[in-house]
Amino acid sequence: MTVDIATGLTSHEVAERVAADQVNHVPPRSGRTTWQIIRANIFTRINALLMVLFVMVLVTGKIFNALFGFLIIVNSGIGAIQELRAKRTLDNLAVVGEGKPVVRRDGVAQEIPREQIVLDDIIEICAGDQIVVDGEIVEMSYLEVDESLLTGESDPIEKQVGDEVMSGSHVVAGVGAYRATRVGSQAYAAKLTAEANKFALTKSELQSGINIILRIIGWAMVPVGLATIWVQWSQPHASWQDAVLHMAGALVPMVPEGLVLLTSLAFAVAVVRLGMKHVLVQELPAVEGLARVDVVCADKTGTLTENGLRFGELVVCGDAGEYECREALAQMAAADITPNASVRAIAEEVGVPTTAWRADELWPFTSAKKWSAATLARPDGTPTTWMLGAPDVLAPAGSDVARQAEQIGATGRRVLLFGRLGAGVEPGTMPPEPLALVVLEQRVRPEAHDTLAYFAAQNVAVKVISGDNATSVGAVVESLGVNAGGVVDARNLPDDDDAFANAVEAGSVFGRVTPQQKRRMVAALRSRGHTVAMTGDGVNDVLAIKDSDLGVAMGSGAPATRAVAQVVLLNDSFATLPSVVAEGRQVLGNIERVANFFLTKTLYSILLALLVVIWRVPFPFVPIHITLVGWFTIGIPTTLLALAPNKERARPGFLGRVLRFGIPAGVIVAVTTFVAYLLVLPGPGASVQTTTQASTAALLALLLGGTWVMVVIARPYRWWKVGMIVVCIAAYLIVMVIPLGQSIFQVDPSNLPMMMIGLWCGLVAVVLVEILWWVDGVVAHEKRRVWALGRQR
Repeated sequence: MTVDIATGLTSHEVAERVAADQVNHVPPRSGRTTWQIIRANIFTRINALLMVLFVMVLVTGKIFNALFGFLIIVNSGIGAIQELRAKRTLDNLAVVGEGKPVVRRDGVAQEIPREQIVLDDIIEICAGDQIVVDGEIVEMSYLEVDESLLTGESDPIEKQVGDEVMSGSHVVAGVGAYRATRVGSQAYAAKLTAEANKFALTKSELQSGINIILRIIGWAMVPVGLATIWVQWSQPHASWQDAVLHMAGALVPMVPEGLVLLTSLAFAVAVVRLGMKHVLVQELPAVEGLARVDVVCADKTGTLTENGLRFGELVVCGDAGEYECREALAQMAAADITPNASVRAIAEEVGVPTTAWRADELWPFTSAKKWSAATLARPDGTPTTWMLGAPDVLAPAGSDVARQAEQIGATGRRVLLFGRLGAGVEPGTMPPEPLALVVLEQRVRPEAHDTLAYFAAQNVAVKVISGDNATSVGAVVESLGVNAGGVVDARNLPDDDDAFANAVEAGSVFGRVTPQQKRRMVAALRSRGHTVAMTGDGVNDVLAIKDSDLGVAMGSGAPATRAVAQVVLLNDSFATLPSVVAEGRQVLGNIERVANFFLTKTLYSILLALLVVIWRVPFPFVPIHITLVGWFTIGIPTTLLALAPNKERARPGFLGRVLRFGIPAGVIVAVTTFVAYLLVLPGPGASVQTTTQASTAALLALLLGGTWVMVVIARPYRWWKVGMIVVCIAAYLIVMVIPLGQSIFQVDPSNLPMMMIGLWCGLVAVVLVEILWWVDGVVAHEKRRVWALGRQR
């Protein structure tokens, strides 16, 4: 079917395609559907195992011993609710930050959501736009498309009518229109889009470490669990109800059910918090990524300075008078189909010409060449080619006009050279005749100074990378109170990779950087072991943002830039970055604490079960005992600590640190608890009361050891952490002292000799865990602090 290019599809034709399902179906912005989130949080192998044990305990009639099952249901529900909330936040923010394509329908150009595009739609494009579906060019005016994200080819490709464009590419220069030929899942970049916007814990050091922990625990649980079941069922004089309860008491604490839950919960809450600050997190690992960043590459324009420019002055330096220059600038600005910030500022000053000159040929501005040109015919038909661009690119080095431009640029203002070419001269082949210097004022963002100071205090290096004149960029940085040091002109950087990397690592301010150099700078810094964040808002930043460890785009930036970034600052505020860093550090630091809790708990549970198997004795605890321990040494503390403020800088080696503390701590708690149990263990045929008293003494040793693990992991203390510890200890005392607590949790502390044995074994665990904490600090070369210093944010 032939489509009228000028008018596009009619409403009837759109309806036909919608009925035929020829619509651009896109994957969910947050990756997972509501049902997938619920299923992932509730229907897990861990929950299935615990549910089987839950049902078995219920069958025994001991209802209170089944409380662990209700806790699992509540925890899973909280996890699902928080992730659904994060999904809603992410989806809503994505709609705000997402560029809408312009489509011609019924003769009217209108913006529509990308998912409403249908087959054969005519889509208008200009510089900075992303190609959202595959198509065929039907109109163009000096149209250049960057397909590097798809093909790896860094040079923009000039497109003609009839050429194919693929989704995932973006327009670098010019304007045009294309007809949608493949939409939805058939489009080239559909899978890339699904992956780029996926709401999931993809590969990261944190997730990899947790997966290794879970894999080790999983393999250890199988043989120990089977042996435990056999020993408990083979105990003489034990009813099947007792065997089931002791078996469940051994197996339930082996399951690290809260580790994955709290990790997901911490990330989901971080997404919601950042969303409230107008930050769109398009990939969850970005929260972790910014916490690990040690180098931030910031583009000057749009990051340190506002996007808008103000006209400053026109410095005439050629034969033409000021009036002629202003008239030619007005005509050139009017002919520019996609004016950038500089051209818009000039147009506001010189105004709109009453009679437009005929535009014979246009060369739009690109970051690579740093100039634009237009051949315009005056009313008498005489054509003249005008050029506007960077003085250090258009003016001969060492010329008077170049030196004058350098002097003006040293004040931090942007300078453009306006000139003209002789008849028949192709732009870019020789310098134009200089006519005037256009001076533009740049507005420095008021929050930029504090943001740079924050990064300096956090030992995060900031490298300002700009396509503008190096001296001008240095002046802007100096105006923010930051010592720019040696400003580097990127055109003078060495070609050798090693020398290039040395220069980039040593410098802090770079001017006249091409898009390809930005990409190479990111690669050079990463090759030296740095974790690099790249911020930007223009099309020229796309490649560097995509190659960095963490891409940060401005909300008002080009759609292509927002599409490849993991984080989008919807309020365009560079000052938001410290908040994102703080959220990332909070998540990483707190998850490490939580992992220490769960690894210790799981390890002492497995080791305790193994010791019981070796000695072939009844397991000391029933599920209600484990519920008591779980609530006040694991559940409540980990939930609070997982969401608590934490400003500690992210460090590599997560898995090593967790294993170095968690394994010996688990061994200490398990051995001291089992020794206490052996010392008070009654002989075969003992009364139920005596058996309960022995279990209570062992439980006291376990509570003291487990609580002290919580005490040292919670350091450094703040008032609320001390309150949390006091509440947990008070809960234990209430259970042990009040008859109702004794009845519900099946404890009997009345046998003082047994309780003293449990107390002394527990105190041994306390001393050993305390020593372990200090020794671990020495081994890790970390300064241990008991109390926090300074104010909490």
